[in-house]
Amino acid sequence: MAAYAIFIRESTRDASELDAYSQRAGGTLAGHPVSVLAAYGRHEVLEGPEVEGVVILEFPTIDEAKAWYDSPAYREAREHRFKGADYRAVIVEGL
Repeated sequence: MAAYAIFIRESTRDASELDAYSQRAGGTLAGHPVSVLAAYGRHEVLEGPEVEGVVILEFPTIDEAKAWYDSPAYREAREHRFKGADYRAVIVEGL
């Protein structure tokens, strides 16, 4: 069953760390069965606080999504995201 990794950037703390993250994150997807469905495109918040951006990744399963998220390459890249901004991240199984 498909799974979706959703990242919501709430606020930026350090733009240089986000730049470092952006330079590394895309390459971490190589070798993983993933489709990028949305990445910081135009958005409209319908409920809750404003957000700076949203990314939605589709994987075949939750296990595949977690395999990417916990991969050594992404673990290294995400440290820059943690330093650069406040995010919410969730993996949700589709129907």
